[in-house]
Amino acid sequence: MLTWIVLAVVLLPLVALALAVRPVLARLPRLRRAAVALQRRATEAEALRETAEALQQRAEGVQRQLDTTQRRLAVIKAKRG
Repeated sequence: MLTWIVLAVVLLPLVALALAVRPVLARLPRLRRAAVALQRRATEAEALRETAEALQQRAEGVQRQLDTTQRRLAVIKAKRG
């Protein structure tokens, strides 16, 4: 009789734990896919950030060229009268 009580005290919590863990284990493949997708999006976001920085630098360079051109144009107009 004591053996059955000990088995029940040991096995019932293990069965309850197994039943509680089962849904989590069933979700693991979806969680892995989600993690991979998240990593891919993070990589894409980093690439976009780098592209945006490069475009910002290019825009600043074009703005400097425009400023220089406008100053030169003003000098030319001033010389013509």
